[in-house]
Amino acid sequence: MNTVFWAIVVLGVLIFVHELGHFLLARWAGVRVLVFSLGFGPKLIAWRGRGGEQATEYRISAIPLGGYVKMLGEVDDPDMPILPEQRPFAFNYKSVEKRFAIVAAGPIFNFLFAIVALIVVHLVGVAELLPVIGSVHPGLPAATAGIQAGDRVVAIGGQSIDRWDKLKQRVSAAATGERLRVAVDRADADHAGQRLTRLEFELLPQAQETRNLFGESVSTMVIGITPSGETESVRYGVWDSLVRGVEKTAWMIDVTVTGVWKMITGAIPADQIGGPLMIAELSGKSASHGASNLLFFMAFISVNLGILNLLPVPILDGGHLFFFTVEKIKGAPISDRAQNWANRFGMTVLASLMLFAIYNDIMRLVAGRAE
Repeated sequence: MNTVFWAIVVLGVLIFVHELGHFLLARWAGVRVLVFSLGFGPKLIAWRGRGGEQATEYRISAIPLGGYVKMLGEVDDPDMPILPEQRPFAFNYKSVEKRFAIVAAGPIFNFLFAIVALIVVHLVGVAELLPVIGSVHPGLPAATAGIQAGDRVVAIGGQSIDRWDKLKQRVSAAATGERLRVAVDRADADHAGQRLTRLEFELLPQAQETRNLFGESVSTMVIGITPSGETESVRYGVWDSLVRGVEKTAWMIDVTVTGVWKMITGAIPADQIGGPLMIAELSGKSASHGASNLLFFMAFISVNLGILNLLPVPILDGGHLFFFTVEKIKGAPISDRAQNWANRFGMTVLASLMLFAIYNDIMRLVAGRAE
């Protein structure tokens, strides 16, 4: 039940943010918004804003797997033609540039949400992995040099090391044949760890085949150590939090775009695609590890939502942006017939992808229980 609750919270917030982007830009462009809905299907709760019959109807609908903003003139309806006096407020009577901005605002708001969430994470405190060695692999450079589990790396080649990621980056960046001078603090066993001895070792990193974030085999320089898992909560100032929020969001965008491309090209197996059940499971796990972990997870899912919506697939925001781009180039909109066929195709692709993702989720659950 806890997992379901946090899944609804995560999806609800991210869908709201996405649709809020469309809504605010539509209002800015002078387009009349008829409905703002969180969820699809039958409406559970509905209320109307100020302005009587012309006001926006706000809804919470039964199926919490999406949402939508319905605008006047967004879809041509022969049963409800746009009257001359309504044209200034109709979506399809706005310039290409304004329509483009309204549609692009949804994904952009997803990216902005990620930045804000990550800024908050760094302001309140983010768990940083300390450079304390948990294990030393026999036969590799660290073990051969005499480094032990429990040692804390304080410098490599004269460069101060206070976080595990700095240690990893420095070792990975070592050139072939480059010897590293590693300084560690070692606790004195006779004084319950209160007395530290500074030791220095010289090691020659070696290339080893490892797996990257996408499960691909890559060659990287290693010295044969793993972290102890010891962390420290670090709070950053406003400016540093802003910089790190932008940098982490850019990293998430890069990872997501790369991952999507690798899935399209087949470099990543299709069974890695996850659906709502996986999001629900990860939402619950993230929430159980604290607010910072949950916000980080939400930022990552928000970036994924933004990127996926920008794919040039009809029915998605990216498909509409593609149509607007073609319209701008040729000087006339794509025919209604072509758009309708394209939208049907896009709907079929999305429905198939969703069913496949749910199938993968179920197979993972079955496999997990079998184990």
